[in-house]
Amino acid sequence: MVPDDNDSHGIDVHLDRMLSERGMTLAELASRVGVTNVNLSILKNGRARAIRFTTLTRICEVLDCQPGDLLTYRGAEEERRR
Repeated sequence: MVPDDNDSHGIDVHLDRMLSERGMTLAELASRVGVTNVNLSILKNGRARAIRFTTLTRICEVLDCQPGDLLTYRGAEEERRR
């Protein structure tokens, strides 16, 4: 079965935690990455359907982290419990 665009995905985004740990605002990160606040806000709130590898790369460079620090996968069992 192919999920439609309204189905939720199993990826959690930890951008809030990363920003807090680094004492950085979303606006500052957006400026340094070269994307809009709105686009980062969509990502931060878990509503993004995709992210460009170039954007993910810049976020990791600016925050000095790995993609796995920003994104985690909720397994099928956890998804069913939601």
